[in-house]
Amino acid sequence: MAVTIKDVAKEANVATSTVSRVISDSPNISDKTKRKVRKVMEEMGYYINLNARVLVQQSTQTIGIVMKNSTIESLHDPFFPVVLQGISSYANKQDFNISITTGDTEEAIFHDVEKMVQGKRVDGMVVTYSKANDKVVPYLLKRGIPFVVVGKPVVHTNEIMYVNNDNVQAAKDATEYLIKLGHEKIAFIGGDNEFEVAISRLSGYREAMKSHIDLLNEAYIKEAPSLDSIEIIMSELLALPDRPTAIIGTDDLASLHIMSVLRKMNVRVPEDISLISFNNTMIAHLANPSLTSVDTNVFQLGYEAARCLIEEIKEPSTYAKSIIIPTKIEIRDSTTTI
Repeated sequence: MAVTIKDVAKEANVATSTVSRVISDSPNISDKTKRKVRKVMEEMGYYINLNARVLVQQSTQTIGIVMKNSTIESLHDPFFPVVLQGISSYANKQDFNISITTGDTEEAIFHDVEKMVQGKRVDGMVVTYSKANDKVVPYLLKRGIPFVVVGKPVVHTNEIMYVNNDNVQAAKDATEYLIKLGHEKIAFIGGDNEFEVAISRLSGYREAMKSHIDLLNEAYIKEAPSLDSIEIIMSELLALPDRPTAIIGTDDLASLHIMSVLRKMNVRVPEDISLISFNNTMIAHLANPSLTSVDTNVFQLGYEAARCLIEEIKEPSTYAKSIIIPTKIEIRDSTTTI
């Protein structure tokens, strides 16, 4: 026979209403009582009836996750699985489920979002990217559903809740680190410039290079909207009369491809060209040589995004909050003095 709230209340020697308030995490119940009741619930094998709670609270207990690409393509990028781990970790603590967009194109992803919102399948959304000319964020604003963006919103910045790194400063730090190693000819291979993170990191690189007289060379700046473009980009850089002695890659996955292309061209990392990356994912550890990478605390980005969203769902605020997650450089074998 299933354990009921009354059974838990009797065993914990508290009122049934107290157990209900513990389940809803009421601030009116002390932490001591919450711990006591939750321990009894665990020992007795009591599980919250989420369906009943949904009916009472008019809540789905679900948050939607908007991917920037198809699910398969996104999950091949080590950034997104770690962000999802962070989101899932906090959501699980709050008894929330997650629902991920599954469209294969931008238009299909947008229709997924429409179905989630219009069908009232989710209480809120996490948009895992910030992009110019994006249809999702304006739609969510118009619908008035709680949402949070991972990245600084390109439009309506002051109206939108977001979690981000200071990507301008992170790129400045990476560039300054290479300059301190003696490098002056530093190339920057950025991502798709429709995304805010790519624009911010390029800005940080430019600022750092301009702060040192005559170091900025526009020929060293390249945009890699896809991994397929990296081989052509590297051929162009290596063909320059003054080829770079160091490269800043847009992320660990792109930097792994850069390293692979350099190896094919018989260019050694770091002896011939130093390489620094962003995100400090598992790829940075496993690459050979291991990648120096700016740790953007990817898990924490996801965790804080979920926390902000669920707090907003439970208690809507009158202003849009923003959280900046700190970064630091993890020095490994792919960089050296010149």
